[in-house]
Amino acid sequence: MSGKTLPVRLDDIRAASARLDGRVLRTPMTQSATLREHMGVPVHLKLEHHQTTGSFKLRGATNAVLSLSRKERSRGVVAASTGNHGRALAFAAKAEGSVATVCMSSLVPENKVSEIRRLGAHVRIVGRSQDEAQEEVERLVAEEGLVMVPPFDHPAIVAGQGTLGLEIIEQCPEVETVLVPLSGGGLAVGVAAAVKGLKPSVRVIGLTMERGAAMKASLDAGRPVLVEELSSLADSLGGGIGLDNRVTFAMCRDLLDDVVLLSEAEIAAGMRHAYAVEREVVEGAAAVGIAALLAGKVASRGPVVTILSGRNIDMEQHRRVINGDISHGKDAA
Repeated sequence: MSGKTLPVRLDDIRAASARLDGRVLRTPMTQSATLREHMGVPVHLKLEHHQTTGSFKLRGATNAVLSLSRKERSRGVVAASTGNHGRALAFAAKAEGSVATVCMSSLVPENKVSEIRRLGAHVRIVGRSQDEAQEEVERLVAEEGLVMVPPFDHPAIVAGQGTLGLEIIEQCPEVETVLVPLSGGGLAVGVAAAVKGLKPSVRVIGLTMERGAAMKASLDAGRPVLVEELSSLADSLGGGIGLDNRVTFAMCRDLLDDVVLLSEAEIAAGMRHAYAVEREVVEGAAAVGIAALLAGKVASRGPVVTILSGRNIDMEQHRRVINGDISHGKDAA
């Protein structure tokens, strides 16, 4: 870890853990015998897709809502989302007597949109990118006084997601490598800050899809950049990181040991393995760690933990992938 002062530190994550006690699940961890045989080292699956709202996002959203004043919560909260953050924010806001408005692009799967509505949030579908949805968020903040709760680029969100990292070290203290799905970076840097804060030798690797990987392109460029948002089996990893990114870009640069890209076929293989071998139903974004291990894109000299981050997939799409059809997310060669 670099000597730079991080915007979110281990103490912040511990405070978030205390705040979230009783409000989010402490998710289980299991070992994969098949992946251990494949890798030659123990491979542990952190089953975060068993979280109450079906993804890790509940941690950050709940921590952020609880960090607001009562007056701020009464104004209502708003966010852009590719689905899982919106679902988590809707749940967290309702639990604390607030109301969420969630802005999403037309690329967000309908099953995620309908679940957010079911949880009592107001939904606005805007454009075909996360950036366009964010523009609507900023309009609502300026014109209607709603309080923005960003999906990733906010210290309270990062600290909340980092509680997952505390659990990883508690459940697998011997871990050498942690594999984390990477989109805007909130989960990846929260986990990295926690595990490296407790055990600096741990390698944390971000995993994302080849199609429209905004954080990877930004890290390569040395600054946040715009990337065309494309459909993918790992739709939860889509969207930009924001040209004015204040938290996660710098933390990804300073904390991640590597970023690995996965093809659509590799992601599909990860989903199939999770289902057929591990008996777990996960969305594409949650399968990227398994995918990287199966594809030989990650090596480790010691125990590996990979985070299965979410299960909120349309089941018809899941059936197609399991049966060998990966046409979703292949609108370009």
